[in-house]
Amino acid sequence: MKKLLLIPILAATANVAGASIPINGFIESKCVIQSDTPGMFGNPTVDKLSTKSADGGVMPIIRYDIVTASKYKAVITTPTDFSTSPNLSDSVEWTSTTVAGQMSDSEMSVFNSDKAIYNNGHTTEFDLVKAGSVWFNVTSEAEYGYGKAFPSGNYTALIVAECIAK
Repeated sequence: MKKLLLIPILAATANVAGASIPINGFIESKCVIQSDTPGMFGNPTVDKLSTKSADGGVMPIIRYDIVTASKYKAVITTPTDFSTSPNLSDSVEWTSTTVAGQMSDSEMSVFNSDKAIYNNGHTTEFDLVKAGSVWFNVTSEAEYGYGKAFPSGNYTALIVAECIAK
């Protein structure tokens, strides 16, 4: 009887071997973002840069291909600063708009009526409730100082386009 009680005690004190086995996976988004048309600033007045065609600019267009409806939201943030520019000694005032333009399905017009705008008008969020392709049109304007001329040089500003799973 004493030997039977000793066996569980010896088993509990024995070294135990183990291993951690990883399980990996790669998830591919069912929402794809592509730059359809890169933007270009026009310079209609000395103190203004604009992507509007009436101002000599080129409006950036961003295409979203939505494979699965109602699982993602598009979040597009327009510039509030230049990523590259000559040295600027005064402030720059930014304004922008983002709208769903061309759509593969007319029911995607709900994207515009249900969008949310925040971050002082620089971030627009669209609930991607319909599958298909949609092209978002972005305008961006920068005004320098109070009637001050932009210095000559190269100017670059970035739009951040995201597809966020809900």
